[in-house]
Amino acid sequence: MSDSSGNTFSPAQIAGFVESINNEIGKVIIGQSDVIEQVLIGLFSRGHILLVGVPGLAKTLLVKTISEILDLNFNRIQFTPDLMPADITGTEILEDSPEGGRSFIFLKGPIFSNIILADEINRTPPKTQAALLQAMQELAVTAGGRTYCLEAPFFVLATQNPIEQEGTYPLPEAQLDRFMLNVRIGYPNERDEARIVKETTSAENPHAGVVISREQILAIQEQVRRVPAADHVINYAVSLVRHTRPDLETAPDFVKKWVSWGAGPRASQFLTLGAKARALVHGKNAASIEDVRALAASVFRHRVIPNFSAEAEGVDSDFITGKLLEFVKPESGRIKD
Repeated sequence: MSDSSGNTFSPAQIAGFVESINNEIGKVIIGQSDVIEQVLIGLFSRGHILLVGVPGLAKTLLVKTISEILDLNFNRIQFTPDLMPADITGTEILEDSPEGGRSFIFLKGPIFSNIILADEINRTPPKTQAALLQAMQELAVTAGGRTYCLEAPFFVLATQNPIEQEGTYPLPEAQLDRFMLNVRIGYPNERDEARIVKETTSAENPHAGVVISREQILAIQEQVRRVPAADHVINYAVSLVRHTRPDLETAPDFVKKWVSWGAGPRASQFLTLGAKARALVHGKNAASIEDVRALAASVFRHRVIPNFSAEAEGVDSDFITGKLLEFVKPESGRIKD
């Protein structure tokens, strides 16, 4: 693989980039290594990520730090009930022309950036949510009959607070499906929390340096598509997804008992694409069953919808995914006619 500067990267070199990124992020963010890895997998796969975690877990700081390390433009959009679609995409204004008369010009909104942090996306009405999700899907904004393309790479990380539901507008399942991964940010362990308190209450103000350029990121995104995935790996990903659907005869009993809606074909695509990106992140030449299994929970978390029986028994999508990983064996991933 080569970038626009003529540099060629091997999987080992890409893994080296990732190690350098982790080292730089570690100057600012303590812990959260799994979250950082999945964010990078989403970026390298050209996917978008939903970050779910309670306040105070440095979600905003993490995204801002990653944008600095990757030498990319970064905008944060705070989603509120009064936010309008034009506040995201931009608006046309009437301006006096130097030659006389007036004409409309388009003022680009904050969506025109490389990394977008959509903070508390569920606090704004569906019409405004749709403006962001349309840009995510089409990588373009239409205003006044003209289409404006978004600069690559374009990467959206949206956050949701799982404990505050009053005054929120939950994303419909069809819109949630636009996000490649649903990544949970949990509380730090005791040692990391002590380090966080010590370092954030001192006079030091650490900064992360640039590790990788925009052109190199684009080159890695191209390389991800070329990573080989053997038929048995793809078949295993498809088999996992198909076993989440309770209306299929082959669905396991616990899926029929606990699942309202299963994952669609996009889940199979993201499992496979994410496995390819994870292989490169770990310096491997090809995607494996292990890579698929490692991403199953984040791919299914917002696509496998538990029913009332599951909620009554305290069963969530992560528990169902764990049961699926036990039930679907790698050698059982044969595609049937």
